[in-house]
Amino acid sequence: MRIAVWNTAFLGDALLTLPLIHTLAATFPAAGIDLFIRRGLGDFFRAQPVLCAVHEVEKKRAAFFFRQAAAARRPRYDVWVNAHRSARSALLARASGAPARVGFAVGFLHRFAHTRTVPYCRDAMDELDRLLELARPFNPPTTHAWPDLCVPEDAACRAEVFFRLLPPGGPVVGVHPGSAWGTKRWPVTYFARLATLALDAGCRVLVFAGPGEESAAADVLALSGRRDDPRLINLAGRFDLLDLAAHFARLDCYVTNDSGPMHIAWALRTPVTALFGPTTRSLGFFPRGETSSVLEVDLPCRPCGLHGPQSCPLGHHNCMRLLAPETVWEDVRNKIGLSLSA
Repeated sequence: MRIAVWNTAFLGDALLTLPLIHTLAATFPAAGIDLFIRRGLGDFFRAQPVLCAVHEVEKKRAAFFFRQAAAARRPRYDVWVNAHRSARSALLARASGAPARVGFAVGFLHRFAHTRTVPYCRDAMDELDRLLELARPFNPPTTHAWPDLCVPEDAACRAEVFFRLLPPGGPVVGVHPGSAWGTKRWPVTYFARLATLALDAGCRVLVFAGPGEESAAADVLALSGRRDDPRLINLAGRFDLLDLAAHFARLDCYVTNDSGPMHIAWALRTPVTALFGPTTRSLGFFPRGETSSVLEVDLPCRPCGLHGPQSCPLGHHNCMRLLAPETVWEDVRNKIGLSLSA
């Protein structure tokens, strides 16, 4: 039996699909499960042993649609689970020819393309639970409420060596000033102030940043006034997603904007302090677990979109500006167990 799961959304959304995949694996233990994923994420998901194969999808070029449709039919799938809500994903589900095709009931095209649909409960459920609903037509014996993310041994060993060579000091705090969406970014001056507070309390601070975010990481170091402190380390652009995950797993706390790496961190049960501005916890895409917290300012203009625009529609960006570094540091300090007098 072959099962295909389609989710070509961003990293965080795709990662939230892993509990669904684990649930399908428990329901059909003899089946092979393939994942169709956004281009660039393949190596990360190939490291997950629950998957037999991972296919990377090019989303932005219409010419690739027909290639994707052909790939959807090779090999012949018995079950096609569509975790995406776009019209193209519905057409590709139909093109797969799988006898059983499950998707969300979000319009006529999806009802036409799928043999079974489930409601997309936008207000009543978190995204992880909404995705788990796609397994419901198969009467799963159990459901998985956690991504159960796997970090390869070689990446874990590299992270172990890195942490062993860190300068001596207290807890290790990771900060990530980047995000693909402009309004999701907490000001770099605030990240710099947070880094200073952490260093003053004896912490070691690692600054993470992905491709294109290197300047933000450099600004955090420069604006902190502690660029020469060996306990403040710029790791911008140094890791792929698997190495990033291995390093996240060893942090005492990770402070981040609402982003894909945020989901990697909480999935590894790393304590997470998440800073939400244009998005809100109520949308359902937030870090889970007792050691995760979402810090946000209650404003009538929030949320201003599912992702948040590149610039504040009202011109003030108060959702992030009013979230003070001292407030964030208090949450971090409670997570890492430092004295309140520190």
